[in-house]
Amino acid sequence: MPDHAHLAMVPIYLPQGPIPIAEIMQAIKGASAHRINKLLNRRGKVWQEESFDRALRKEEQFEEKLYYMLGNPVRAGLVSNPLDYPWIWRKTSPAVVGATS
Repeated sequence: MPDHAHLAMVPIYLPQGPIPIAEIMQAIKGASAHRINKLLNRRGKVWQEESFDRALRKEEQFEEKLYYMLGNPVRAGLVSNPLDYPWIWRKTSPAVVGATS
């Protein structure tokens, strides 16, 4: 999406526990902001301070959110098939494959 991003993930569990979502988001935002600014030959903030994360605990919630994320570029009128949106990266899985039918 031109003005926001969605991410579905399962944090890695280390012996000392899961990597905190805040730490993961800081790494993603820092690296991507650096690259975006370099590509656009500019400096400054790219992302908002806050991320609107949601912890999902049931498989049904995951599938509901996944379909919502896949439908975002369709609702925005950018593509008619969500998998045609060039910025969707996906690991082939039954939930994602089922979204195309």
